[in-house]
Amino acid sequence: MKIVSRICTTRAVRERVGASRVRLYKVALAWTGDRMLADDLVQEAIAIGLNKSHQLREVDKLYPWLYSILNNCWRRHLRTHQPDADCEPDTLASEVNLEHQVERQQIVQDVRQAVFRLPVGQREVISLVDLEGFSYAEVAEVLDIPIGTVMSRLNRARKALQQALRRMNPGAGLEPVQLRSVR
Repeated sequence: MKIVSRICTTRAVRERVGASRVRLYKVALAWTGDRMLADDLVQEAIAIGLNKSHQLREVDKLYPWLYSILNNCWRRHLRTHQPDADCEPDTLASEVNLEHQVERQQIVQDVRQAVFRLPVGQREVISLVDLEGFSYAEVAEVLDIPIGTVMSRLNRARKALQQALRRMNPGAGLEPVQLRSVR
């Protein structure tokens, strides 16, 4: 009976791994700033996740496990390829109102560029916390760093983003705000 339940659990995990592509892609794009590289990293992470789904001990920890795999793929890429200084993030596509589309596209591009210019460690932490809603403890587990490091990187990343966005648009009057409380 134990084997049957394990097979059913593995099948469910494999389905959830395959369905997690969009979530993984958002984070990979934030980390890399390159759509093709993000897609490659996600494909690699999903392939590894599917091949090793039998190793997942706790099904409720699937997403941190997948993000750990994605992080390992990203780290492997960084070790083998030096980050391309000329790499600019892609821009997002269309909306109905052209003026609104251009304005929104500029904001998205500015934010992506500001995030992409952050050091890799800060970029990873801010995307996992602010894009994916992971807790600090989950981010610490995914990136295999202490929770204090997560908190300090996140704090520095948010301050750097705020300063970068102010420089990009000095007339916007960005007020300092508390972005998120510690959880």
